[in-house]
Amino acid sequence: MLAIGRALMSGPKFLLLDEPSMGLAPLIAAHIFQIISQLHQQGTTILLVEQNAAAAFKVSNRTYVIETGRVVLQGASEELLHNQEVKRAYLGREYKEVWE
Repeated sequence: MLAIGRALMSGPKFLLLDEPSMGLAPLIAAHIFQIISQLHQQGTTILLVEQNAAAAFKVSNRTYVIETGRVVLQGASEELLHNQEVKRAYLGREYKEVWE
């Protein structure tokens, strides 16, 4: 969180975040994603690299799914969120019960 704070001090228009939730408790990670969403709403463009697919889909407009260094799916986050292959591979079969 300190690194994100330092980056925000200069008022960037573009922010690259690599795994901002890694190693954080779930409540703190949820707070980080709330902040990411607020930054986006304030006009900051954010490139988010994140393995927590469910959280990333919630805060993004566009998603690229990368496997072994190749983009295998891309599109609007809302569209990919409902893609059956994405649900199976990245969100788990219980996605609807947990995240909706």
